[in-house]
Amino acid sequence: MLRIHPIVAGVVCSLLLAFPAAAEKRVALVVGNSAYVNANPLPNPVHDAGEMAKALTESGFEVIVGLDLDKPGFDTKIRDFARALDGADVALFFYAGHGLQVGGRNYLVPVDASMQKERDLDFEGISVDFVLKQMEIDRENKTNVVFLDACRDNPLARNLARSMGTRSVNIGKGLAQVETGVGTFIAYSTQPGNVALDGDGANSPFTTALAKGVRVPGRNLTAVMVDVRKDVLAATQGKQVPWDHSSLTGDFFFQLAAAPGAIPGGGAPAPASADLQERLRKLEDELRKTSDPEQTAKVVELAQLKEQVRSAVDANKADQAKIFEVQMERGRGGSETSMEIGKIQVRMVRRNQETAKARDRIAELEKDLGLPSGAETDKK
Repeated sequence: MLRIHPIVAGVVCSLLLAFPAAAEKRVALVVGNSAYVNANPLPNPVHDAGEMAKALTESGFEVIVGLDLDKPGFDTKIRDFARALDGADVALFFYAGHGLQVGGRNYLVPVDASMQKERDLDFEGISVDFVLKQMEIDRENKTNVVFLDACRDNPLARNLARSMGTRSVNIGKGLAQVETGVGTFIAYSTQPGNVALDGDGANSPFTTALAKGVRVPGRNLTAVMVDVRKDVLAATQGKQVPWDHSSLTGDFFFQLAAAPGAIPGGGAPAPASADLQERLRKLEDELRKTSDPEQTAKVVELAQLKEQVRSAVDANKADQAKIFEVQMERGRGGSETSMEIGKIQVRMVRRNQETAKARDRIAELEKDLGLPSGAETDKK
């Protein structure tokens, strides 16, 4: 059983208050691979994944985090992601690490991959097409967003090219542009066929700009990417140009509370107090110190699930009040009134079903982490 650090256990409940509530279900898989066994390690991807997971969590996403994943671990995270997408309005995938293209197809590289021969690609790599397929299955008219910070200079690609001989021309530099289905947006850290920089700081230039853009209120995805492109161009002296391909049919906003048409009073809660911010800082410091990525991921997942439950409780209270308002304004009868109330009740039933699943998972995580269970806020 994992044992969580006492300081982390003491402030993890405070973390719940920092998560904004969202009316729609938004799920993200965030992966950062740094500790490569058969290729040069990359210092930044794990940090990139942590920064993006934090920014997306603050924006109301349920985030599944994978750090330094080998092939079985990567497969498991994708399966967890696919299952979590049931009923999701928005699916987002972020990857930082090694990647390569062969024959116009893009592959992400687990930390244990060797890729000595072409046939190794399907067994040792993760096809981007496969991830996109999981995001699109049974999700018509939904939003899919993909960010690939995976164009670092890759020695595995050079090894593979040597083994392929004359057919090595099929191995392209950087990643290939992907044609996506309707409702999907995909962004690359640099233009197709080019190599991105890992960066001199804690994060890559692309992730630094993207995480900043995610947090800016009132900016849709297109505007965020324009800002990201400008920031990366400036940071790399014009050597790297982020690229994107979109088949979205509407605007997407990371910050729901700032989006046009947001419900007054909905979205993100009031900023946390100075005391809470300090406790969150301590928690983040402890999470950075831990050498157990599994524990870190479980702590983040637990906080997200608890926030999901709390938000569901608040949302049900609001819906109950809405039903009362409809009845008072239009009377208790009439087909129009019944239909509106019925829609609200259906929404509440669906929310309660998701909450029941979340509470079951919360109990599992609390047991794994050695935390006391049955907090008062979870039983309201």
